[in-house]
Amino acid sequence: MILCFDIGGTAIKGAVAHSPTDVRTLPRVPTPAHDFDAFVGVLRQTLEEIGETPLGIAISIAGVIDPETKAAKVANIPCIDGRLLAAELEAALGLPVLIANDADCLAVAEAGVGAGQGHRIVFGAILGTGVGGGLVVDGRLVNAEGGFAGEWGHGPAIAAYAGTPPVAIPPFACGCGQKGCVDTVGGARGLERLHRLVHDKELDSERIVADWLAGDAEAVRTVDVLVDLVSSPLALTINITGATIVPVGGGLSNCEPLLAEIDRTVRTRTLRRFDRPLVVRGTCRVEPGLIGAAILGLKEFGHG
Repeated sequence: MILCFDIGGTAIKGAVAHSPTDVRTLPRVPTPAHDFDAFVGVLRQTLEEIGETPLGIAISIAGVIDPETKAAKVANIPCIDGRLLAAELEAALGLPVLIANDADCLAVAEAGVGAGQGHRIVFGAILGTGVGGGLVVDGRLVNAEGGFAGEWGHGPAIAAYAGTPPVAIPPFACGCGQKGCVDTVGGARGLERLHRLVHDKELDSERIVADWLAGDAEAVRTVDVLVDLVSSPLALTINITGATIVPVGGGLSNCEPLLAEIDRTVRTRTLRRFDRPLVVRGTCRVEPGLIGAAILGLKEFGHG
């Protein structure tokens, strides 16, 4: 048995995992984003409450572990940003600790027990608040030691014009420090930004999607621009990786008609043409971060 956590800026979700298909979730706890002692305290309390000693602790975080320095880069949890997080948690909790990016964990979960089963190369994509991704090849996470592979949401990749008829897209500043990243236009905040750009109106992403489904002309225009902007870099990612399936998680993945539109457009832009769905909704609907962490942790701590 191992203890798993999926840690975001708002909440810490925990689970006890006996196998990749036996992941028993625990109550959510607010993330102490600015107090490292309190952060460790939440993990320690969970460890005490489960009543038995796990083989180790596997953590999915909304951030990246530098493969060379092992330092964590976690912008939305300042108290762990820049720390040698695995080593510090091991010292504090007395157990081995494995940490992986949340998008990587999604990819691992979908490749292992989700929509990517049976595919050699699985690219897991997140369309949530922002844009992320992870790559699994022959059952192995490319970022096994940490790193940035799969981060298709970052880098100056968005087109200068998008939609039909085309609208000019400025290179929006991204939280990563660059401009023109897919992350600035591809997730929920990106959808809202595009609606503001195209229509000079403030609407939240859920309302824009609902209006799009209802056939509202302004929402249709905004979603057309988003699909155009997202589909080309995703098609390029598929060309480069050779992925034959792209399971998607995150809030926007809950709208299957939107995913179907992205899938249709992506498949017109890839070098290899697929006559079946390629960009699909992930099937690990209950905390894929926890499932991915469980798969990685069980393998790391002695279960093959």
